[in-house]
Amino acid sequence: MHDTAMEYGKLFFNIYLKNINNLTIVDIGSQDVNGSLRLVAPLDSKYIGIDFIKGKGVDVVINDPYSLPFESNSVDVVVSSSCFEHSEFFWLLFNESLRILKPTGLLYINAPSNGVFHRYPVDCWRFYPDSGVALQNWGKKSGYNCALLESFIGIRKTDIWNDFVAVFIKNEDNAHKFKNRIQLNVDKFTNGRLFNSEKILNFFEKMQVDDNYFIKLIHKLKYKIKKLIEF
Repeated sequence: MHDTAMEYGKLFFNIYLKNINNLTIVDIGSQDVNGSLRLVAPLDSKYIGIDFIKGKGVDVVINDPYSLPFESNSVDVVVSSSCFEHSEFFWLLFNESLRILKPTGLLYINAPSNGVFHRYPVDCWRFYPDSGVALQNWGKKSGYNCALLESFIGIRKTDIWNDFVAVFIKNEDNAHKFKNRIQLNVDKFTNGRLFNSEKILNFFEKMQVDDNYFIKLIHKLKYKIKKLIEF
């Protein structure tokens, strides 16, 4: 898990779940490759990590990500970091996440808005600033009274990824219970959206190909340096 993914995950827990105890949290795509949100989750929570394969941080191995092994309305929080881009039908995974959440339940998604092709085991999607509203509208069309509480694009630090970060609530009627926002507690972000607002905060429009060009160039230079050192 890259640096900003861990940072935003920690902020989500601290901001949205502060003073809420004994939560059931489901982490979709939980295998700990180089870090896990479990490390920054509330200590008294029941944390359940699910993934396709056995590994560190995986409590439940699933075969079908579009049929999660949990009862409807049984989970307080669903988190997923660096996973939705690898889901072939992420819109179905989104609906499954809503299904298992309680009416006050929160869904936290962190997925790349840029970056190189990386297969685990496939790499299908990138998420741009309008993705959060699109997912909200898809959820409503699917019969859920869900709402996007916030979304924004985080600015990369030491790694290559600009994170798309979004927080949803299963039932819009409970949105008033969560008033603080991640983007109000970070120094830099672009294209932020807030609940019930059409305004885009820190609007920034740029051709994504520019980012990808420089990312590929960096990787190419790193490879050449490695070869020179080996030589």
